Amino acid sequence: MALLIPGDEGMGLSALGWQVVHRLLSQEPEMAVERFFLGKGFHAPTSHDSGKDLQLFPLMAASVSFEEDFLPLLRTLAAAGVPPMRAERPDYPLVLVGGPVAFINPAPLAPLADAFWVGEAEAGLTEFCLVMKRAVFEGVPKQDFLEAVKNMPGLYVPGRTKTPVRRVVALDGTDTTLLSCPAASGFTGPQAAFPDALLLEINRGCPHACRFCAAGFVYRPPRHARMDELVALVEAANPPKVGLVGTALTDWPDLLPFLHWLAARKTKFSLSSLRADGLSEELLAFLRQCGIRTITLALEGASERLRRAANKKLDSEVFLQAVERCARLGVNHLRLYLILGWPFEGPEDYDELETFLGRIIAARDAGHGAKTREFMRITLGASSLVPKPFTPLQWAPMMGEEKLIAAQKRLTDMTRKLRGVALSVDAPFQARLQGVLSRGGEDAFRLVQLAAAEGGWKKAMRRYEAETAEILDRERGADEVFPWEVIDIGVTRTSLRREYERAARALHSPSCPAGGCKDCGLCGMDAWLKLAPAL
Repeated sequence: MALLIPGDEGMGLSALGWQVVHRLLSQEPEMAVERFFLGKGFHAPTSHDSGKDLQLFPLMAASVSFEEDFLPLLRTLAAAGVPPMRAERPDYPLVLVGGPVAFINPAPLAPLADAFWVGEAEAGLTEFCLVMKRAVFEGVPKQDFLEAVKNMPGLYVPGRTKTPVRRVVALDGTDTTLLSCPAASGFTGPQAAFPDALLLEINRGCPHACRFCAAGFVYRPPRHARMDELVALVEAANPPKVGLVGTALTDWPDLLPFLHWLAARKTKFSLSSLRADGLSEELLAFLRQCGIRTITLALEGASERLRRAANKKLDSEVFLQAVERCARLGVNHLRLYLILGWPFEGPEDYDELETFLGRIIAARDAGHGAKTREFMRITLGASSLVPKPFTPLQWAPMMGEEKLIAAQKRLTDMTRKLRGVALSVDAPFQARLQGVLSRGGEDAFRLVQLAAAEGGWKKAMRRYEAETAEILDRERGADEVFPWEVIDIGVTRTSLRREYERAARALHSPSCPAGGCKDCGLCGMDAWLKLAPAL
């Protein structure tokens, strides 16, 4: 089988999801798994492992994490002489698409993919591949094979499978708080984006239920890894550095003990974004002792009202204390993340942000105190809100490009006069493109085809303008059926709608309880997990 990853080798060798798939399948004696890095898709790729042509492989499994990956995937198939439309491929190869796109919204890729793997690879993907291998060797035609497996757990065959398809989850018995199969990178080396680091997944999912965050809903229930399993992975790989990956690192109860263990064995480490309320004096002091000089904190909303609407449980005083602590302990670079384009935002929210940025500067200066040698520069990164499927904001319209640019200009004006503060913003065009491809139905594949024909996304988006407005620029009706509801992620539509209505009133909702789904019941995951099929 061919394992396809959009992008170049460096990006592929640092992407955890497809590395999990490679490790799982390459351990199976009946499978011969070869890697293909697609780049931008302009040329027919050859196997990274053997140099073989793509056309030789009856199973082509593509790991798709981002909507912009649709174009290189389409281009690659065409360049390799494989018809990109599944209707034009009655016989093998079978194109299987997995990754987050497969269970957030597979509809825009449904005209291309023969099938989607919906959920976690550890929950049955190997079994599907073995069933297909035997079918191929027995001469079973592709259409007969698809008909036979159409209702296999975790598989969505467009036009055949009974929908909605349940996302499959790899759970360890009845403990819904445990991440039984933490992902770890299988490849390190000079070609990787993180050349010397073993990437380790600390937790999957997030308990805080921020209403804009797909990961907080599609990866429920939130689960933590066991420290002893991570220790074993590090000892087996013996890397010079470990990169800790997760959506809620400071919620992991073993974070500080694990970091102490890494430091004791003289293994360097890095961490992704931290929550301000989890950045204790003890943790930050230890990070500084280990040489960590950059800290990332998420602010998200421009005002307290917007943060409540987002269900971002952030105490502004605690946030300011974290800023002061960073400056006092010698952090030299603080990254802050902000989201623009909330459906509920107005000029008054940016007025409040301007005042709060002044307080952040004051907290930094207070942390510096009498020390003049140290100076903590601040980078404010602002991204555009894309209301994603399976979040409470799936009913919301997306802000237009002109308004997003205006919001960015307001940020530019307010940060220009702040000493030691830099601003980094995304491209609203790219955010709108992501919005169309993440929220569209099967017709959105036409945008991908236009991009391939027109030489890029900009010309294609101009030709897709009317459809873009329909997909992005209106509030969806309460009872409107969404194209992504061919998938059942476990969180009920009723609970998502309730959270959308609470967002409009800027009301907080509780986080997932530490004891897991058995102690809750608010979103429907408890009942959904009880009905999980045997795998």
